[in-house]
This record gives sequence, C-alpha cells and structure tokens, in this order.
Amino acid sequence: MNKKIIRQTKDKRNKVKNMFDKISGKYDFLNHLLSGGMDFYWRNFALKKSSFTKQSILLDVACGTGDFSKAATKFGVTNITGVDLSKEMLKLYNKKNISPSATCLQCEAELLPFKDNTFTNISVAFGVRNFHNIEKGFQNFYRVLKNNGQVTILEFSLPKNKFIKFIYLFYFKNILPIIGKIISRDKNAYEYLPDSVMEFDRHINLPEMLTNLGFKKVKLINLTFGLVQIVIANKEI
Repeated sequence: MNKKIIRQTKDKRNKVKNMFDKISGKYDFLNHLLSGGMDFYWRNFALKKSSFTKQSILLDVACGTGDFSKAATKFGVTNITGVDLSKEMLKLYNKKNISPSATCLQCEAELLPFKDNTFTNISVAFGVRNFHNIEKGFQNFYRVLKNNGQVTILEFSLPKNKFIKFIYLFYFKNILPIIGKIISRDKNAYEYLPDSVMEFDRHINLPEMLTNLGFKKVKLINLTFGLVQIVIANKEI
C-alpha cells in the first residue's frame, strides 16, 4: 500500500471516529427522529431474516450505542460482543445493559482482535460505508466466523425509482443536515451521511463483494422503496 493510500485510510478512520464521538449523545434520538422510527422496523426485519438463535455468538461490528445488539436479545441472543471505533459510543453501549454476558471493545472492522472461527453471527447496521477498507473488513469477518456462520448487513441505499430517489435525495441533502445540525450541533456529521451513502452506492456492490470473498448463499433484500438494503451471507467451507 503506498503512502497516499495509507494517509487517506488514516484520515477517514480519524474523521469517522471523531465525528461519532462528538454526536454520540444525540445519536439515538436523531436516528429515530430522522428515520421516522423506521430504524426499529429495519433492524427487526433483518433479525427475522437471519439465523439467530439462543446459541448464537454474535459479533456486532460498528455497534454504536447498541441498538442492534439490544434488538438481538429479543431473539434469544445473549452472547454478544460489540465493537466500534468510537469510545463515546461504547460508553453508551455499556449503559444499555444489553445482556449479562454482553461485552464491548474499541476496535475497527479491518483489525478484529479475535481468534479464527469464533462467532456464529456477525452483524453491521448502517456501518459498512464507514469502514476505511470494506474488503479488508469482510476478509476479517470471514476469518472470525465459524463454518456455517452468517453475516447480516443492514445499510442505506439509493432507490431505483427516479421519483422516490428525487424526494429521498432532496430530504437527505436539504432537510436532514439542517435538523441534524440543530440538534447535534455538528453540521459536518449530517452532511457526511448523505455524501457517504451516495459514494457507497456508486462504488460498492455488497452481494458481489461478499461472493468474491468466498461467502455463499448471498441474499439481497430491499426495504422501504429501496432506501435500505439487507444483505445476508454465509461462510461455508
């Protein structure tokens, strides 16, 4: 990797970390407000379509304040490890009392400090586009997943319908940043959100990338007129 790429990688990692540290206190409230409460539905739908059981050992990557981890407990999952780059987010994760056996630690998807074949399930809810190297992150997922383990990814996408896409982008570019700035007092964070979604949509095809990295039974589900995508994939050796 050349020095320019290393510098860009480090810049994005630091930008994302500092941004989420700053908005952590308002993060949950804004998520629920700006999505009109649909984020609860999206998480539950993703969980229903995945193979979570009471025996699952879940790694929740880019876990934030723990909303996905908490939702997973409703499906009987108690053995949960949350990881996130933001220390301030993890402080809030701990306060949610996810489950008696839930733990969390600060690290990035690209450098997971776990042994091979550790987890039965990995989840990422609205965090993949923030990885500084998505492919490397997925390679780590494959490594720490047990055989027959499963990855569940929940991420924003751009609608294919032109009319819905127009309305969506108008809201994303003109209304969401204003509300986000007023409540979080951080203009950059809620300008970054639409920019990151558009950049991600232009360059990343999640099912294709996961397939190329060796995952099997890759399934794509679009929700809410294509505003959100769920991608589920298995590790099969």
